[in-house]
Amino acid sequence: MKVYYTGKSENLTADQQRKIESKFARLARMLDMKQGEREAHVILKAERHVHQAEITVRFHDHNLVGVGAGSDDYLAMHEALEKLEKQVQKLREKSRDLKRSPREEWMQAAEAEPEESEVEVQPGRLLRIVDNHAGRKPLTPEEALLEMDRDRDYLVFQDALTNRLCVLIRRRDGNFDLIRT
Repeated sequence: MKVYYTGKSENLTADQQRKIESKFARLARMLDMKQGEREAHVILKAERHVHQAEITVRFHDHNLVGVGAGSDDYLAMHEALEKLEKQVQKLREKSRDLKRSPREEWMQAAEAEPEESEVEVQPGRLLRIVDNHAGRKPLTPEEALLEMDRDRDYLVFQDALTNRLCVLIRRRDGNFDLIRT
């Protein structure tokens, strides 16, 4: 990633410069590099004791701008890069979710009646098993959290990223545990 600086900047220490470069490298990995090398424009300003950094990156058809302020240039750039990473992550998730289309089998399974079966455990004693989740589409942990009802204490789902079975459990303190198998 090519980084262009505008404005007065105080010299950063070698350690700070290395950390900033690693942040830019991480940002470059997040962006698609298929269209060539990306450019980042950094504008540094200093007014009294407040240093401001504005970083602009072009991502597909969007200009992403991260603005940060701090007591020195390093802190301001660090904050601006953090905001940029959040913006890139949000746009990537948005494009991923828009490209997802429901599979026919998931739509049919959602409309289907729950499957029931009976199992004889002991002579004369039958247990009925109801499968409400057959053929459901995989969920991300965030989507599973949204699916949880207030009266439910757990949710079993298939992870959309790893295709592994997961269990989301509501704890007594109101937080959640995620168990991946």
